[in-house]
Amino acid sequence: MKTPAWIAIIFAACVIVGVVMFILGGILRKKQAEKTIGSAEDEANRIVTDAVNNAERTKKEAITDAKEEALRIRSEADSYVEMRRKDLDREQGRLERMESNLNQRTNQISKKEDQVRSKEDEINSKLNEAESFVRSQREMLTRISGYSEEQAKLTILQSVDESLDHEKAIRIRDMEEKTREEANEKANSIIAMAIQRLASDSVGQIAVSTVTLPNDEIKGRIIGREGRNVRTFEQITHTELIIDDTPESITISCFEPTTREIARLTLEKLIADGRIHPGSIETFYNKSVAEVEQTIKQTGERVVQDLGVNGIHPELVKLLGRLRYRTSFGQNVLDHSVEVARLAGYLAAELNCDVKTAKRAGLLHDIGKAMDRDNEGTHIELGVEQAKKYREKDVVVHAIWAHHGDVEAKSIYDFIIQAADAISAARPGARREDLANYIKRLEKLEDIAHSVSGVKEAYAIQAGRELRILVNPETVDDDKMQIMAHDIAQKVGNEVQMPGQIKVQIIRESRASALVK
Repeated sequence: MKTPAWIAIIFAACVIVGVVMFILGGILRKKQAEKTIGSAEDEANRIVTDAVNNAERTKKEAITDAKEEALRIRSEADSYVEMRRKDLDREQGRLERMESNLNQRTNQISKKEDQVRSKEDEINSKLNEAESFVRSQREMLTRISGYSEEQAKLTILQSVDESLDHEKAIRIRDMEEKTREEANEKANSIIAMAIQRLASDSVGQIAVSTVTLPNDEIKGRIIGREGRNVRTFEQITHTELIIDDTPESITISCFEPTTREIARLTLEKLIADGRIHPGSIETFYNKSVAEVEQTIKQTGERVVQDLGVNGIHPELVKLLGRLRYRTSFGQNVLDHSVEVARLAGYLAAELNCDVKTAKRAGLLHDIGKAMDRDNEGTHIELGVEQAKKYREKDVVVHAIWAHHGDVEAKSIYDFIIQAADAISAARPGARREDLANYIKRLEKLEDIAHSVSGVKEAYAIQAGRELRILVNPETVDDDKMQIMAHDIAQKVGNEVQMPGQIKVQIIRESRASALVK
């Protein structure tokens, strides 16, 4: 079927109209866009113009503010500069015034220096005159006396020395005589009485003990198979057995006396029993320990009973018994303590003091030496500790503390124990001393004496207790002899260490003889 023509015409017309409308729309949009672009350009130009105007205005304001700030800063700077200028002016004025004052003082000092120079010239002139006068006087004295200046000086000094020596000798003699009158008579009588009443033996202790054997065959049994008995014995007793070629004897070596005594008893019991093996060694060792402990206890009780000192704590009694096996410088400490106790009792009786208190303090003064070596501290510190522990009286405790001068003596008993201890330790034969050291000390005493001018001979006698000096009678007079004795005694006291006192005795002898024909 064919489309009608009018419809085709209408369709064509619509298409044409559409195309025309599209073209018109594009034209309208272009114009609209051109209009919008024009408006945007105008707006942009306006914004730029406003920005430029604002920038110019801000710039002008900043310039104005900067100028104002600069003016303010300049004004402040000018004010500060003016203030500093005024300060400098004031400082300059002050310095000028100080300079003026210094100039004035300098002028015054210059004037004073001129015055001092003039006075120095006057003084020098007077000194020259005085020296001339002194020289003339010396020349006159030399002509009159017949002595030169040096001879006159020596004469005067010799006269002064002789006068001083005489004065020193008189004073020393007076002091010594006064001291003798006040103390020597009483002290010597008391000490002499105490020493005369004392009778004790000196027991020398060594570090070894010797055990006698019935025969030399038993040495092999003591040694044992491959030495097992000896090793066991030494391990148990803490000693050393010395088995050598000495016939029928064995030596036990140990520095601890109690341990050595226990080992000796053990070995004697083994020899007596005849059965020597490790088991029997330990058995007899335990028996010996108990025996020694019993001996220690009985020894302490016997000493306390013999001295009549009652009320001592049992533990202190045991410690006293242990002193039986202690030595000091070769002197048995128990014997020394008993000796000091008796001496203290004698001295206390003469001084009208309590004899029992003095004996108690003397007996306990070395109780610290009974302590084991594992305890720290000196025997004085340990003794004081034990005495306090077992509630001994304060006077006894302090006597123990002060008997070597570790603390200041307070009571009469402190002095009594010090004196008794010194007497017991210093008496002849009380303590063992190395022969070489003994000889050196005697030689030192004699050397000190020979170092003094005027000494002819010197002898150390009485085991070093007296230094006897023979002087040349032509060079040493009676006054100088007294001074010499005093000076040598001081020198000996400073250079020689020994217990007790040393007497310095000077002998000056002049002899004259004639023959009868």
